[in-house]
Amino acid sequence: MPLTIPDEVLESAGLTEAEARVEIACRLFDAQKLSLWPAAQLAGMSRVEFEGELRKRKIPIYRPTVEDLQEELAAMKKLGI
Repeated sequence: MPLTIPDEVLESAGLTEAEARVEIACRLFDAQKLSLWPAAQLAGMSRVEFEGELRKRKIPIYRPTVEDLQEELAAMKKLGI
């Protein structure tokens, strides 16, 4: 189902259509509603371009889980680090 945002709303927000797509995509990614690639597609950008937008907004690109950290620690122990 397409989403239509009236021109008046975009104008009052001071956004172009492209800027609104990027803003929405970044916010959905930050809220963990979309993963990186689907959010980049929504923004109409490549993954690298979208990562740049996230960096500008100080939104973390990678969010390691407790499980990820436990795996890293286990691997480090095996290596004697």
